[in-house]
Order: sequence, then structure tokens, then C-alpha cells
Amino acid sequence: MWSRHSAKVNLLMLFGDYILSVDADGNVFTWAFKGIEQSGAPVGHFMLDNNFTPSCIVHPDTYLNKIVIGSQEGTLQLWNISTKKKLYEFNGWNSSITSCVSSPALDVVAVGCADGKIHVHNIRYDEEVVTFAHSTRGAVTALSFSTDGQPLLASGGSSGIISIWNLEKRRLQSVIKEAHDSSIVSLHFFANEPVLMSASADNSIKMWIFNTGDGDPRLLRFRSGHSAPPLCIRFYANGRHILSAGQDRAFRLFSVIQEQQSRELSQRHVSKRAKKLKMKEDELKLKPVIAFDCAEIRERDWCNVVTCHVDTTQAYVWRLQNFVLGEHILRPCPENPTPVKVCTISACGNFAILGTAGGWIERFNLQSGFSRGSYLDMSERSSCAHDGEVVGVACDATNTLMISSGYHGDVKVWDFKRRELKSRWEVGCSLVKIVYHRPNGLLATVANDLVIRVFDVVALRMVRKFEGHTDRITDLCFSEDGKWLLSSSMDGTLRIWDIILARQLDAIHVDVAITSLSLSPNMDVLATTHVDQLGVFLWVNQSMFSGASSIDSYASGKEVVSVRLPSVSSVEGSQVENSDKPIMNKGNSDKPIMNNSEIKESSALPSFHQQIPDLVTLSLLPKSQWQSLINLDIIKVRNKPIEPPKKPEKAPFFLPSISLLSGEILFKPSEPVHDEKDNKAEEAENNKKKLDALTTQFLQFLQSSAETNNYNRGR
Repeated sequence: MWSRHSAKVNLLMLFGDYILSVDADGNVFTWAFKGIEQSGAPVGHFMLDNNFTPSCIVHPDTYLNKIVIGSQEGTLQLWNISTKKKLYEFNGWNSSITSCVSSPALDVVAVGCADGKIHVHNIRYDEEVVTFAHSTRGAVTALSFSTDGQPLLASGGSSGIISIWNLEKRRLQSVIKEAHDSSIVSLHFFANEPVLMSASADNSIKMWIFNTGDGDPRLLRFRSGHSAPPLCIRFYANGRHILSAGQDRAFRLFSVIQEQQSRELSQRHVSKRAKKLKMKEDELKLKPVIAFDCAEIRERDWCNVVTCHVDTTQAYVWRLQNFVLGEHILRPCPENPTPVKVCTISACGNFAILGTAGGWIERFNLQSGFSRGSYLDMSERSSCAHDGEVVGVACDATNTLMISSGYHGDVKVWDFKRRELKSRWEVGCSLVKIVYHRPNGLLATVANDLVIRVFDVVALRMVRKFEGHTDRITDLCFSEDGKWLLSSSMDGTLRIWDIILARQLDAIHVDVAITSLSLSPNMDVLATTHVDQLGVFLWVNQSMFSGASSIDSYASGKEVVSVRLPSVSSVEGSQVENSDKPIMNKGNSDKPIMNNSEIKESSALPSFHQQIPDLVTLSLLPKSQWQSLINLDIIKVRNKPIEPPKKPEKAPFFLPSISLLSGEILFKPSEPVHDEKDNKAEEAENNKKKLDALTTQFLQFLQSSAETNNYNRGR
């Protein structure tokens, strides 16, 4: 880790065997790859002018040890990093410079400005070659020259539009409208290929290929994720996929195994309708999903996912097999519509149950989309299921019971088929969320008093009570076997409760609070979403990959372990493991939060080797994929066979066989070796047998005619 900057680092550039870093105060540091492990000090440093705020940096081709730095004031400066001197200052164009790139032609660079203009400039003679102006408002945020022989310049703006300019004809060639939903961060033409790659702040990266007759690019392939933080997630398909709903109005399916299988579920020709109506796709999409449920049992038959949306009086169904929005819309209580808040799918996969903000609960058939009755409690003043908002609904494993809860703290158990109220009880405070575990019939409730209560639905009594969170509880999740209960809170903690032992098994404090979580059916991976984070983070359950004697070393009981969010960078992961700074609990200053180094000292885990001196770690793979390289010798010794391999018995090249009259092949068994006389006798006998086997009626007639010397056949 290099740490010499006292201000935010805004610019980085790879410069041969060096890296240049520029911060907001105008400090430019030069870092060398060689010897970074020993010293960690920069090999060069110079300071920019006080009235010069750097905004971009580029190295012109063939300019030895020289860089061009653009500024927000609209001027350019040419520096020599070896002598640390400013060689020349260009006047600029009275507009903030936002991007700069070197062209394949010598001494020529393209400069993008905040006013939407692109200046192709000759820095050797300080002359303007050509100027292009964007028709759309916004700054030029990215530039790239084509290197496959076509005189093209690609420019990206803050509005997400990519423009292709023809340098030979000095005019606009094509425009990719709505290439991205947000500002374009980077553009790059592949070397000697008609392929352009673009990256945007909407969390997507796309490849465009120029192989059409009119010269317009077309989309080749892309990868994308949520452009706004996800709200709720859930494992699907035995833990191989994750369903995720975000604030960007997208409903996505992520693959845990292969990124190529991740995709956004279609919302019925949104792109086509947006082009026809001249609107953005986000304006035509459904509102953000606040709750959903899925069932795998009827995936091949009909829609198997139900979603509830923000301030929407109907619920939508999805056919996950085709990755598309279903044809039915579920509208509960059309006489007095209120927003749908919660939903669930029965264990058989045939019915969906919806709960609304007005206390109404209604059952629908997923195959037809028709209503199959509502659940009414005549004792309520509004003649609904609950006197207030429904915060949770659930069904048991046999379609016998339906459980619902209201905001005012009442939990009710209904007969699923007859829709009659069987029993009810009061929690004592306002409820926020419920989670039901079908195999063991336990119901976990979250209340405003920050207490998690576990009820036995059959016995109608509370069996467990867990306390520990100091802020609003955001999500709950049962393990597949029903022994663990996981909970997350806005206090930044993730707590694992042992239901059988009625105690806290482990607690983790993250720097960003968890908003949603889901544990895989195999209990080996935990997926989480966090506040203002676009990604879905995966955590490994260490107790599933270690012996029984090592499980206690991971579980800290009432101690809270402080960790950072997962990262694909191995360097960052090692820094977290080697951290020695204690962190105090924000909720309770008397209880310190233990960091990973304290847990590591008390555990029996093997210590990791440090990096090899004079080498740079360039891999971004997780440590689990390259850590075994250090122990290759041990692995070879362990895998060495005990006995040397035995040679297989030699088989003859051709298997001996006998042809029969029926056409079948009879393989001869192996016979012992005889001497030469026996071999000749056997050969003569075999020839005789073959002749006898091949004797036909015509052959017999010829033989008899030869003996009598009469070849006339009698009639």
C-alpha cells in the first residue's frame, strides 16, 4: 500500500514500469513497481501550480518521460516527469477540460471540454486540427481513437450518449442514443479491431462492433448489474442463482457460478415501447419491488414468482423459466384498492396470497390469475383480515394453515382452504416483519422494540426470544435445517442465533449496514445487500468447510467481530486480516468489537504467507484460488501414490475370430503355444474346416462332375 498523498487521489495512469498519481492538491507522485515491498516510497514528486486544478492526464506517444495534464481552468500543461519541469503551457479553450486522449497520429491529442466540444489539437505546433461540437448538452467525459485503420473518434458524454466522428470527412458519422443510462466513464477501442468498449456509472460495461454496411455500431455483448442499490434478495434454484430487486426498477437473476448466466428479467418490450414513445426505459418500467416470493415446484408449468411494488395496488407475476413478466396481474379488493405490501406463494405452487396496506388478504390462482377468495375477520371494525397494514403472510408446508400479522401486533392463524380464523395472539407491540420456516413450523417476528420472538404456530406459544440489536432490524432469515436464525440491523451488525440452544452463536459488525440477506439452501454461502451499495455480497460459512474442532474458533458468542465488506482484491483482504486497530461498538461503548487479528490469534487457522519480495501481485482472483500455489510441494507429496503404477496386460492387436454361416462372429479363446509341427497340423485342419464350412450345393456338383468328367446336369 502506498500512502503519501494528503488529499484525495483523483487521477491514476500506468506509465511503463511506473504509476503516476495526482491528488486534488496538485501533488504528482511517481511510483515504481520494483522494490515497492521494501520501501513503499515514491521515486519522484512534483507540485503543480496553485491555480491549476488537474482533471485529466495522458501520455502522448513517442514523448519520452512526458505527460500532458488538463485542468478545470481549461489549460493544458506539458511536463517531464524525469526532470520534474514544466515544458510548455497551452492556452486552452476557456472551458473546463474533462477528458484527454492520445491519437495514433503523432503529436495529436483529443481534448474534451465541459461545454460539449472536442478539440483535436497538435501539441507539437500548438495548432488546432479540427473541432467537433456535441448536439446534446453535457460535458465530454470519455474519448477514444480507433486503431484498426478507420479514421474514427468515439466520444461519450454525461447524458449516456456515444458519438462516432469521422476524422477524414470531419463530420459526425453515427450516434448511439441511450447507450447507457448514466454518464459514460470510459471508452476504449481494441487494438486493430473494430470493437469499442464503453463503461458507465450505471454499473454496466458494453462492447460495440463496427461491422455493418452503413458504419453504425451494434451491440455485441454486455455485462450489467443494478444501477441503484438492491432492496431485497433471495436464493433460488438450490443456491445456484440469486433473485434481486433494486431501486432501479429492475428485477434481476444473478448466477453464483457463471456471470454469463446473470440477466435482467424482461418487462414486456420496454425498450421497443420507449423508442416508440420517445421516453426513457426507466419511465416505463414497473416501480421498485419491495417484496417478492418464489416457488420452484411449478417453474415449468406457469408463473412462479410474485412481486409487490412501491405504492402499487396490484401485484405482478413472473415466469422465471422464460425470464419474462407474466400475463396476469393480481388485483386484490378492487372495491377499495390499497397498495400491496406483502406476498407469499403456497407450498404447492398453485396459489399466491397478497396482503395490502388496508388490512385485506386475498388468495389468487397463479395459473389463471383469478381470485380464490379473501380472508375476513368479522370481529375487526373494517371487516378485513387486520385492522391496519398487513406486514406479513405465510403458508405451511401442507396448505393447511395460513399465518398473517398486522402492524398493530396481532398474529392470526387461518384455515387455508375454508379461509376461517382458527386462532390469534398479541405480540404486545407493533410488528415490522415475519418469517416462517415451513419444515419445523416456527414463526419469527420482528417488532419495534428490537426484539426477535419465535413462536410455535401449532402450539400457539412463544418458544424463543432474542435481544441484542440496538437499531432497526432490516431482515430475517432461517437456515435450511431450522437450527439458525440470521438477523441484520441498521446498527451494522449481523447476528446468528442458535434456536435450539437459545443463544447468540456469532455476531459480525460491518462498516455498511445490511438491508437484506439470504442464506443458501446448502448453508455454505450468505448473500447480503448494503446501504448505498450496488452489488450483492457473498460470504462463506467457514463452519461448513472446517472440522468440528474448529467451529468454536469462528463463533465468538456475545463478542462482535468487526469485518469489512467482501472484496475480490486479495491485497485488500490481506490488509484487513493484518489489521491491528481495535474498533469500539457504536451501540454500546462498554463492549469492544473484536477485530479479525484478535480472533485469528485465538483460532487454530493456518497463517497465510506474505507476498514474495520484488514481485507485484497483479491477480484480482480471490485468495482461495491462488493460496494453494504456495503449498504446491506439500500437495505433490500428499498426492504421491503409495505403489508404482502397474503395466496393463498386453492384448493382441487383432482378436482371433471364426466366421460362421449365420454371419455371427465367434471369438476364439486363448490357446497354449505349440511347436511348429503342431502348428502346421492345426493349420491344415483349420483350412479343411473352412472348406467344409464354405461347401455349398453348387460346389458339391462341381466336385462330383470333376470326378466323373461329366459336366452336363441331368434333368
